[in-house]
Amino acid sequence: MFAYVITLAIITYIDRVCISQAAPNIRHDLALSETQMGWIFSAFTISYALFEIPAGWMGDRYGPRSVLMKVVLMWSVFTAATGAAWNYLSMVVCRFLFGVGEAGCFPNVTKIFTIWLPSSERVRAQGLLWLSARWGGAFTPLLVAAVLAMVNWRVAFALFGCLGVIWAVGFYRWFRDRPADHPGVNAAELALLDGAERNAPSHAKIPWGRLCSSPTVLLLWLQYFCMSYGWYFYITWLPTYLREARGVSLEKSAVLAGLPLFFGGIGCFAGGWIAKRLAESSGDVRRARKLVACTGLFAAGAMLVLATRINDPVFAMVALGLASFSNDLAMAPDWAACMDVGGRLAGSLSGSMNMMGNLGGAVGPVVVGYILQSTKVTPSSPPTLAGWTTAFLVAAAVYVVGAIAWMFIDPVTPLEDFSPESKK
Repeated sequence: MFAYVITLAIITYIDRVCISQAAPNIRHDLALSETQMGWIFSAFTISYALFEIPAGWMGDRYGPRSVLMKVVLMWSVFTAATGAAWNYLSMVVCRFLFGVGEAGCFPNVTKIFTIWLPSSERVRAQGLLWLSARWGGAFTPLLVAAVLAMVNWRVAFALFGCLGVIWAVGFYRWFRDRPADHPGVNAAELALLDGAERNAPSHAKIPWGRLCSSPTVLLLWLQYFCMSYGWYFYITWLPTYLREARGVSLEKSAVLAGLPLFFGGIGCFAGGWIAKRLAESSGDVRRARKLVACTGLFAAGAMLVLATRINDPVFAMVALGLASFSNDLAMAPDWAACMDVGGRLAGSLSGSMNMMGNLGGAVGPVVVGYILQSTKVTPSSPPTLAGWTTAFLVAAAVYVVGAIAWMFIDPVTPLEDFSPESKK
């Protein structure tokens, strides 16, 4: 099971990140402005956000097996279709529909973890999952640069779309929604799941009123919005920043652009490991998760500010890499909170949190585009370094808001057990 999940995380980020490295070529061929490119980036995140809750709900109700197979096939088709876009509107439509498909990935993977893993292993599993996702994205710029050296960007998107089709066929043949239904799972392994089968797909109604009125849920939404606002820069505008503001070549930018996601992958794993060790040593899971997440988000903002003070592009990218590392320290606590707080509603809760996060991811690239456009000397000139600095400082302030939100989150008490006594 875990091999399929890890592979899917890598494919997800390859398909998602490849457009950032190809963006300068796409802008040139389709004659797109910075603002138009910002909306193309955000077309994905808008649809990704809007369809997170429906995708998570479908996993809770019908099971992740059929849902994942369908959504992976869908996004793979529109990854390939991106290479066939002929103008601004067609590109926006392709990226929007690509986002509809990818919205089903992580809520349904989280659902799989609640069914196939005991609660003691879920935080570490989320850390490994997001490490794989980030590293998939980290090496994508190198992969895209190598592919673009052989074929144009249109053919490259078609090739990347084939990866998901292969995965979907293999996964659907092997996976089962209930471990007890899988021929390779024996009774001893089922006993280790520690009652996880109660989180299996159910046709019971989702208590949306309880979700939307819970302070923990609302704060999870807010902090994930803030995290994603800053993080999406790395898979949208970063290659453009390196090439236009820092004068870095395509080949060198492919290496440097991978640093934030590479460091972020380490942060995902480290956040899960540190939170688990702190919880074991202190006996307080709640405090351990809050400490890791708050520290990470505050540090992410500080590293963005530091990056604006560094002239050397390599050292500036190290600072951005550390910002991404710090950002991703919060990933395992975030998604572990969705599993523990959500329980049988883990798919719906994680989908709603990811929805709000990707609304932040949709807003971020558009805001950056407008900032860059407003600070240009002339409409035809490249963005100024001052414009990029302003964009970083705004993102740093948003990170601080997310860190403050985490101070008030209860990441362990299930939605079905929120009461004054349960918080003592």
